[in-house]
Amino acid sequence: MVMDINEIREYLPHRYPFLLVDRVTQLTVGESIVAFKNVSINEPFFNGHFPHHPIMPGVLVVEALAQVCGILGFKTVNKLPADGYVYYLVGSDNVRFKRPVMPGDQLTLEANVIRGKRGIWKFACRATVDGELACEAEIICAERKVA
Repeated sequence: MVMDINEIREYLPHRYPFLLVDRVTQLTVGESIVAFKNVSINEPFFNGHFPHHPIMPGVLVVEALAQVCGILGFKTVNKLPADGYVYYLVGSDNVRFKRPVMPGDQLTLEANVIRGKRGIWKFACRATVDGELACEAEIICAERKVA
């Protein structure tokens, strides 16, 4: 299963400049997802992080991983933000950064379901660049109905 940016926008409420997933290349409902983010010098955060040595902030790498978790969660329970649901990032464990992510990199985002129960999901996540580990984390998301 492949998702382009138009379908991704159906499953994530995020918009520019905070939509951090460009394409989903693999998705197995209830199990796993693989997606990517093309990192461009045009990203607004590079103006200040850091002007002479641009590095994607680690918290945004974790956010990109959380966004793919949200897509996998929505696909698994067959719901959409348009139905009044949202996935919140509610926790992260064992977060480790192994290499910087810089302009020109293609960040591969992977998440595997560890468990899901009553709308709370835990995922094992990895972000890589050219097969080299950039970040790993366990991410916890909660599905909530919003008004």
